[in-house]
Amino acid sequence: MRQKTSVFRITVLLAAAVMCGFGSGIAEAADKTVRLAYVEWSETIASTNMVQAVLQEKMGYTCEIIPMSADRMWYAVADGEVDAMVAAWLPSTHGHYYEAVKDRVVNLGPNLKGTRIGLVVPNITVGRQTAASAQRNKPYITVDAIPGLKDHIRKFNGKIIGIDPEAGIMKRTREAIQAYGLNRFRLVEGSEVSMTAELSNAIRKQRWIVVTGWVPHWMFARWNLKFLEDPKGIYGGEERIDTIVRKGLKEDMPEVYAMLDNFSWDAEDLGQLMIWIQEDKGMFPYDKCLRFMRYHEDKIESWVP
Repeated sequence: MRQKTSVFRITVLLAAAVMCGFGSGIAEAADKTVRLAYVEWSETIASTNMVQAVLQEKMGYTCEIIPMSADRMWYAVADGEVDAMVAAWLPSTHGHYYEAVKDRVVNLGPNLKGTRIGLVVPNITVGRQTAASAQRNKPYITVDAIPGLKDHIRKFNGKIIGIDPEAGIMKRTREAIQAYGLNRFRLVEGSEVSMTAELSNAIRKQRWIVVTGWVPHWMFARWNLKFLEDPKGIYGGEERIDTIVRKGLKEDMPEVYAMLDNFSWDAEDLGQLMIWIQEDKGMFPYDKCLRFMRYHEDKIESWVP
């Protein structure tokens, strides 16, 4: 009987030891999980997957990326539901979101400079770019500035093709409609995918179209496009994309905080990655980030603390 009791005690102790070790392993794994919020825009998909790849491939963390709307993204960081985002368009586009939560987040500064938003039209000709006289043919859309849109409302079918309704560029476009007297135009809500599909179809058929656009974006590499002049400055000037993290991240995950603080690149690098992602219609962004890492080892190493 004593032998059976001893065996039972040993078994219980071994089980407890195993469970303690297993539990600490779970806790350690949980501690090394980073959560990033993003909006499904081309440049944000590229940059967020890039950060995910560096954290996982170079630093040994598990990184979960979570798509959400622009407003939800800001509040998720502020509320500590996620650790960070690399998609803050400042000072203008997302300025109203930042003002609402700036006391509850930490801004690590720009990861990309030289961005811009506005209304965009195709800048291409019908047929040949030049006439027989070698003179350059004019683009089939002749509008150069936002006020000129109302003179061609029928050609534009009374529509401005937009993206998701909570995006900062949509807020600015609603303001532009009021400021420039474009009340007969309808701002069409949708997504980046639906907007670029409409743009592609219009260019193929040489139809007039105006869309909400921004740089960096792969569509500027694919088609010749132009921003309409904005004399009232509704869309602001040159902007930047900042990295925003939750409060307490520096203390909880100092290496992750340092990597996000180091993360910075230029429009040429991001543009290259976006084009690679677009080659497969956006289906394998993580794989394209691994490709980018192989070609840009020095840059990647400069981000890793």
